[in-house]
Amino acid sequence: MRITKVYTKTGDHGKTRLAGGQQVWKDSLRVEAYGTIDELNASVGVVRVMNTDMTNEYEEAKQLEEELRWVQNKLFDIGSILATAPGQTFKNMPQVIGKDITRLERLIDRCQEDLEPLKEFILPGGGKISGFLHQARTVCRRAERLCVRLSREEPVYPTIIKFVNRLSDTLFVLARWVAKTQGEPEYLWERNV
Repeated sequence: MRITKVYTKTGDHGKTRLAGGQQVWKDSLRVEAYGTIDELNASVGVVRVMNTDMTNEYEEAKQLEEELRWVQNKLFDIGSILATAPGQTFKNMPQVIGKDITRLERLIDRCQEDLEPLKEFILPGGGKISGFLHQARTVCRRAERLCVRLSREEPVYPTIIKFVNRLSDTLFVLARWVAKTQGEPEYLWERNV
């Protein structure tokens, strides 16, 4: 794919085109779903920017960079699948498959080995990187809700919903893991404060 011109003026009246050419309103549920996946991708990108300074100091920061780069590519795949009109396919169309979900599960399991079991809910925040991972997690949950809602109205590959669901769990565990491995604080919910 080659983009030669950024603006096309085709959206000036509130409509856009899905891959395959179908014209839809920019506030349609499908556009909202892939737009939120794009927002999630940008949030993960911010985490990567924050993590860059730590890659020389912590081996775990290098591991985080590798995993998040892979996640961003998978999110781009999901966005392009969701931006494709139902029933349409194109050459080299990206996929989200079972092994992608398994990769997230293995990452969660590896990180959990370094963590104490939770005794209370965690307040989002702590350090910079873990705080931004928590923010990405909340955007991920919103993206998941939109994908589920869309799936009740139009076809959505089930592996997309599974991947986004597992990714929110992954981002939560990564936030805890970063706090542990990089010496960032982790704040627990204090009931009835």
